[in-house]
Amino acid sequence: MTAILEKVNGFVWGIPALLGILGIGLYLSFRTGFAQIRLFPKALRAFFSTFRRKKEQEGEVSPFQALCTALAATVGTGNLAGVAGAITIGGPGAVFWMWICAILGMVTKFAEATLSVRYRVRNEKGEWVGGPMYIIRQGMGKRWHWLATSYCLFGVVAAFGVGNATQINTVIGGINQAISAFGGSESQTGNLLMGVGLGILICGILQGGMKKIGTFAEKLVPIASVCYLLLGVGILIAKAPAVPQALCGIVEGAFSPQAVTGGGVGSLFISLRTGVSRGVFTNEAGMGTAGIAHSAARVEHPVEQGLMGIMEVFLDTIVICTMTALVILVSGVEIPYGNDVGIALTTQAFSSVYGGWVSVMIAAALCCFAIATVLGWGLYGARCAQFLFGDGVWKKFVLIQGIAVVIGAVLKTGTVWLLSEIVNGLMAIPNLIALGALTPELCRLLRKSKTP
Repeated sequence: MTAILEKVNGFVWGIPALLGILGIGLYLSFRTGFAQIRLFPKALRAFFSTFRRKKEQEGEVSPFQALCTALAATVGTGNLAGVAGAITIGGPGAVFWMWICAILGMVTKFAEATLSVRYRVRNEKGEWVGGPMYIIRQGMGKRWHWLATSYCLFGVVAAFGVGNATQINTVIGGINQAISAFGGSESQTGNLLMGVGLGILICGILQGGMKKIGTFAEKLVPIASVCYLLLGVGILIAKAPAVPQALCGIVEGAFSPQAVTGGGVGSLFISLRTGVSRGVFTNEAGMGTAGIAHSAARVEHPVEQGLMGIMEVFLDTIVICTMTALVILVSGVEIPYGNDVGIALTTQAFSSVYGGWVSVMIAAALCCFAIATVLGWGLYGARCAQFLFGDGVWKKFVLIQGIAVVIGAVLKTGTVWLLSEIVNGLMAIPNLIALGALTPELCRLLRKSKTP
């Protein structure tokens, strides 16, 4: 089964997919005058002031809550385990390609958030809903409705894989790492019980809908992210002399992976493909999912929430993923190139400086990130299911999400990661088509906004 999935993954994430994701980023960059760079200072200012916006504006949640909900889905186990896997499979150079993917992804996410607000509609309950399926239906016309349907089908499947089982599987692994550091051992019964507990918690929050998810996310995501970054900064200070060498290794490894890894990574293409696929897995730029969260924001103009899309990718990949990568590279732990070891390598890197106790902190961070991600993806999957089957499907979908949490607690890591990457690639296709088709509308919105 694994061999078959690897072949499918290689096809889905082959040259066409890489060209599609990077290509739309380049295309949008040129068409918008490199908005991700030109508007970055304004995006920073908006990020620090957005939670003070007036509540009279149309929308379900504040722009900050919408951003945190989107970040909840993106700042997940991919930032800890995914980066470690990218380095072991693609070498340090994979991090460089994650950066390139992020820079282009910033404008892609800007477009997704902006167009999602532009084409949002009210559902039967009077809630604002949006995302790629509504962008396609409202912006491209009825003859493209099949494309919106296909996106939602992929989205429902992804909500149980990339947004659920993958996250839970990795957090269970992190908790078991912490247990083993204190002389304990992993057990399937323990994994099952942890899965049941997490499933009950997640179902309880998802039942509250977008507002409850947004309220929870705006508290959990910032706290967990800051704590994790502080731990990382401590290691970079302790290993300061090794930081320049690590940065040089990232750049050199992007173009000559064999030289940096001693032959552990075979080719430039493997490094590039791994960096881009893991980059998309963590920041989701090109998948369109974050637009579902951003569409509920209270804003005067769609471009205002587009700025939050820029910040979302920046914080997720340029800040948090880079921190994980540098911690691993400067720690001095042996990197098993060619093996996707995931969270174990990240935990070892932190433990090399702080000692075994930090495995508990990493497990706690993983748990917070995983819960937030499952909640964000629970929202995405539920909105996709509502688009397909009507608003009444929400409670049934939430129940199935809870069951998926339990299943994810006992799955094997390799299979989960492969399935997640495959579905990520399939979800991107309808979204990229829509972004390309509606670029003129995006440029029109940008010109008519107050944004210079």
